[in-house]
Amino acid sequence: MKNTLIVCLLIVSIMTHGQSIQSPDEFLGYTFGERFTRHHQVVDYYEYLNETLPNVNLKIYGETYEHRPLTIAIISSPENMDKLEEIRQNNLNRISGSNRSQDDITIVWLSYNIHGNEASSTEASMKTIYTLLTDEKAQSWLKNTVVIIDPCVNPDGRDRYVNFYNQYANTHFNPSGDAIEHHEPWPGGRPNHYLFDLNRDWAWQTQIESQQRSKIYHQWMPHVHVDYHEQFINSPYYFAPAAEPFHEIITPWQREFQTMIGKNHAKYFDAQGWLYFTRELFDLLYPSYGDTYPTYNGAIGMTYEQAGHGYAGLGIITEYGDTLTLKDRIEHHFTTGLSTVEISSENASKLVAEFGNYFKNNRTNPSAKYKSYVIHTENMDKLKALTLFLENHHIEYGTVAKSGNYKGYSYTKNSESSFNISDKDLIISSFQSQSRLLTALFEPNTKLSDTLTYDITAWSIPFAYGVEAYALTEKLPISSGYNFKEAPMTQSKSEEKAYAYVLAYQSIEDVKFLSAALQQEINVRVSHKTLKIQGHSFAPGAVVITRRNNENISGNFEDIVTSLADEYGRELIKLTTGFSENGVDLGSGQISRLKAPKVAVITGEHTSSLNFGEVWHFFEQQIHYPVTNIGTQYFSYTDLSDYDVIIMPSGNYGFLNDKAMEELKTWIKSGGKLIAMGSALNSFNEKKDFGLKQFNSDQEKKAMEAEPTTEEQLKPYDLRERQRLSDEIFGAIYKVSMDNTNPLAYGYDPTYYSLKTSNDKYAYLKDGSNVGILKDAAAPVSGFAGYKAAEKLENSLVFGIQSIGRGNIIYMVDDPLFRSFWENGKLLFSNAVFVVD
Repeated sequence: MKNTLIVCLLIVSIMTHGQSIQSPDEFLGYTFGERFTRHHQVVDYYEYLNETLPNVNLKIYGETYEHRPLTIAIISSPENMDKLEEIRQNNLNRISGSNRSQDDITIVWLSYNIHGNEASSTEASMKTIYTLLTDEKAQSWLKNTVVIIDPCVNPDGRDRYVNFYNQYANTHFNPSGDAIEHHEPWPGGRPNHYLFDLNRDWAWQTQIESQQRSKIYHQWMPHVHVDYHEQFINSPYYFAPAAEPFHEIITPWQREFQTMIGKNHAKYFDAQGWLYFTRELFDLLYPSYGDTYPTYNGAIGMTYEQAGHGYAGLGIITEYGDTLTLKDRIEHHFTTGLSTVEISSENASKLVAEFGNYFKNNRTNPSAKYKSYVIHTENMDKLKALTLFLENHHIEYGTVAKSGNYKGYSYTKNSESSFNISDKDLIISSFQSQSRLLTALFEPNTKLSDTLTYDITAWSIPFAYGVEAYALTEKLPISSGYNFKEAPMTQSKSEEKAYAYVLAYQSIEDVKFLSAALQQEINVRVSHKTLKIQGHSFAPGAVVITRRNNENISGNFEDIVTSLADEYGRELIKLTTGFSENGVDLGSGQISRLKAPKVAVITGEHTSSLNFGEVWHFFEQQIHYPVTNIGTQYFSYTDLSDYDVIIMPSGNYGFLNDKAMEELKTWIKSGGKLIAMGSALNSFNEKKDFGLKQFNSDQEKKAMEAEPTTEEQLKPYDLRERQRLSDEIFGAIYKVSMDNTNPLAYGYDPTYYSLKTSNDKYAYLKDGSNVGILKDAAAPVSGFAGYKAAEKLENSLVFGIQSIGRGNIIYMVDDPLFRSFWENGKLLFSNAVFVVD
């Protein structure tokens, strides 16, 4: 027998028990690779293997928003399966430092089809597990290897694509790129139900698939993790080692094994003459990928990319005149899957030892510059959200053992600063098992070994959560845990009836309460001035619920309101008078009614599916407020008077002709509120009656539109890609000056940190409210921006409001809901929907 994987897998002789199980072809009833398999059929096959073989353990770890099961199959040798729980627990003990076992069984996790329309990988998973269970050589690998296979991370997206393709494909596939089967409709199968990119959500865990997968992932903590993908049809196969930039916390061993595994794959690809590339495009920086997140959790995390994508179908002609078939794509992913298990098995002892060393060094000698992080905030809602985030990642936190004055890097001042630490501050030490992950998520500024990167370059959690933070180079002694004092229940019974209840408005949790109150038809008001009454002081934005005008409530006023407050964990201040000690009284016109708005969101072709998904998910899953999604194809037929708020997610709204724009303008003048996000602002740039312009002056316009210099024109070809970087912003964090007297900014400090993902620039509004702006030189506080982009953004608008007639248009240059992890932007978006009037 030749000592090559490909030949081994063609050997007819297999283990005796393997002869009794059906291959995917036999079970499904069609030649494998000639159809796309629907998710329920995939699950059926895995359930069949689970029921037939003792060394298959199928677990359902959750379900999607559309109620499809999420599964993993765990396989190993029969001997290992008998002690599977012991193997798992020993591995977790290596993380905590309590392991005493000498076993060297490595754990390999293969994740397939996180992008739904990259559909070959789920097919490959079935061939891979069948071969691992039946091939004699593959069986030998399982003696020291546990393999975990997630056949489809994104079932909703995959079935969206598969159902489309199966419905539109010819009886025999048409390889012409013109055929409809190669052009899936908006939004495509890539995202999940809420149109999120799940491969950007590993760390943020905003989606139910990510949340459930994270729980079971942390129950196993594999030593090797592979994330299977597809790219466009003319690209050769990509596998490790990854491209720069590597995050500096990645260990030498993690780098080394990437190269080892790449060489093993290359051996098999070379034998077949298959093209491939390494060390290009796909870097290891952004912490929320399926390769980086496992890497920062101690694994060897890798991405594999096969040509195909949603464009390929069952077969398509490439630019080389070849026909790329689904069978080809399956075979390539199948080969790297087995090669991964093989090289991991051969290096099992080293993988296990280095995994233990990774966490030992984290606990005892963290390599990062900063050894402690201090979070200071009076906003307990933000602090609770942050600690929940930490717990989801198994990051430990506590309080300081000794209060006092310390020195550290101030995130807000962008410099070293002295500050006091008290027992109310949250302390996170780098001397813990998850030290490297902590560093990747919290460091103020990520170091880039190469500015050519695949995604955003800034995500620092203190900025994302809007909390004051300090990073210290010294180790602080801490006590574990944090004692949150629960908000006292609002008492409904007392000697005096409530004149009103007031809620200090400062977090998304307050918005959830507001959403529920409006839906229960409780009349709610908002104060536009500071309230000082009965010994309490409330900043503008305070929510006021008076007995008067709530006579419609069925039941006792106090009981209804306070029960709702208790349900949402809100502390309402009970007032027995409307007379203020200073400032306006509760009957003032400065305390205006908040209506329960009827909200519509434009969706469909030409809109950003990602931005629309963020908005849709925000309403349905976060604040639980009803919303109507209106397709672009019939928006012009919609009676706009049925809605109070219309949201335009980022997109190209060229389909809105002059008539439609006039109708939209008339609707605004009649009292409507339009929220335009991102590139949707282009539809209003320099248009009649809309005050949006890209430049503050003709001089600025000429400077920005200037011809390239001679030096720029003569740049060598190989440097031109980097030259383009000078104009780009790769997800950098900017300091935005906020007018927090404006309803759009209620609940905010005078400074807001915004994640900017484009260099779109708009001038200050001449006839409107410039609520959030970039002043003077606009350098990012974290992340990369080209020098030309920084110059371009000087003195520019970020958030603004223009009144037109009785209504408003709200301009959002930046996305406050970005990937739903930018927590501090959610109150701003809520203000736009509910508070601005």
